[in-house]
Amino acid sequence: MLPSDITPLILTYNEAPNIRRTLESLTWAKSIVVIDSFSTDETLEILHSYSQIQVFQRKFDSFASQCNYGLGKIASEWVLSLDADYVLTDELINEIKTLPTESDVDSYSVRFKYCIFGKPLRGTLLPPRKVLYKKQKAIYKDDGHAHRVCVEGKSSTLSAYIHHDDRKPLSRWLWAQDRYMVIEAKKIIETPESELSFSDRIRKQKILAPLIILIYCLILKGGILDGWHGWYYALQRVLAEILLAIRLFEYEKIQKIDM
Repeated sequence: MLPSDITPLILTYNEAPNIRRTLESLTWAKSIVVIDSFSTDETLEILHSYSQIQVFQRKFDSFASQCNYGLGKIASEWVLSLDADYVLTDELINEIKTLPTESDVDSYSVRFKYCIFGKPLRGTLLPPRKVLYKKQKAIYKDDGHAHRVCVEGKSSTLSAYIHHDDRKPLSRWLWAQDRYMVIEAKKIIETPESELSFSDRIRKQKILAPLIILIYCLILKGGILDGWHGWYYALQRVLAEILLAIRLFEYEKIQKIDM
């Protein structure tokens, strides 16, 4: 697949600690589209230092809306959808370049390796994600605090990895997680029990999820073998589940008061 066939699409908001590493793994791309939610740090300065980048600013309302807006700015057949803290490995870049231009595959999923301070961990909670797809067959939909792309047609999974390497400060991570968990709690409470995933049913119990996540990250995913990096990641995920549990308690309490 030729570089001209693919346009990377990235959303940004105050991503100065991350975005340069992401862009350095995209120097092969002829054009990159960035949808920025009016960053106030050095993000825009960094973006404008790359000649192949087109920056469009749009007030944030949801991840899906930002991505769908970005799709409208892309002229190539294929889109490479990335977060601002995703770093393509050399193996993945080479694999993408060897993909056939003419194929019956409409989208490709990629697996992740989560990084703590630049060190890839043995295991992660991140599932594979469709990141490379034909523009004309794709649309984004919100899913709780997150978003997902729906692509018509045949899908395949690439063998190489993306590194998820977020180096924003802990205070920013906490701010983001709290915002996410407000949305996630609302989704879990308002979704009928029969439609909840197994993991969301556990999370709805509030007390169990943080303990299960700790064991899952350290033991089942092998985080304990990663030393303090593994412990750091496990405690991050436990803290996120505790924030969700608190928001679930809060949401249920507000519902009872309003009844």
